Amino acid sequence: MKRPWKDVSVPLRDGMVHWPGDPACHIKRVVSMEEGAVCNLTHLSMSAHTGTHMDAPRHFIADGMTMEQMPLEPVIGRCRVFEVDCEDQITADDLRKLKIAPRQRVLFKTRNSTRSWAMDEFDKDFVSIRADAAQYLVEQGVVTVGVDYLSIGGFNKDGVETHQIMLGGGIWVIEGLNLADIKPGYYELIALPLKLEGADGAPCRVVLR
Repeated sequence: MKRPWKDVSVPLRDGMVHWPGDPACHIKRVVSMEEGAVCNLTHLSMSAHTGTHMDAPRHFIADGMTMEQMPLEPVIGRCRVFEVDCEDQITADDLRKLKIAPRQRVLFKTRNSTRSWAMDEFDKDFVSIRADAAQYLVEQGVVTVGVDYLSIGGFNKDGVETHQIMLGGGIWVIEGLNLADIKPGYYELIALPLKLEGADGAPCRVVLR
């Protein structure tokens, strides 16, 4: 008997934490059976990079692929979860110790999963990926990288550079995971973003088994 799927997405909710400067997440019931309507209807308003989401190359690469052009291979298949114990940024030296295999799908579990998502306000000190680590992942031929907060790059440190390196190097990026209940190791991954035509990103639901 196969083990059950584990949902590592964060729930979308009205007013949830979002990247500073991005549109806030608003979720509102606009038609309600409690008020006599024949059905319920919910209105959503948010950035494409809200909660658990994926970045398309177009997010930081002017002529990069958009969300609906994403191949399915990077987001369905075997992946490896690495737990990285650091207080600031994941460096290339940190990654060399992990012996990441070429063409691998990798998810990084850090203190973000238990600390950052527990905060009511945006955590500017979340663990991120430094530019030299991003370059190392590209050189290793990694196809997918997932992180457990809202950005692969830090807040006011390597944010642009890390995105440009990874998205420009052919890596598909999953951001906003919660890996608190996931142990390091190998898993089956399914991460399917909304098929938004021309978009630079999209919310997605991510499960592991």
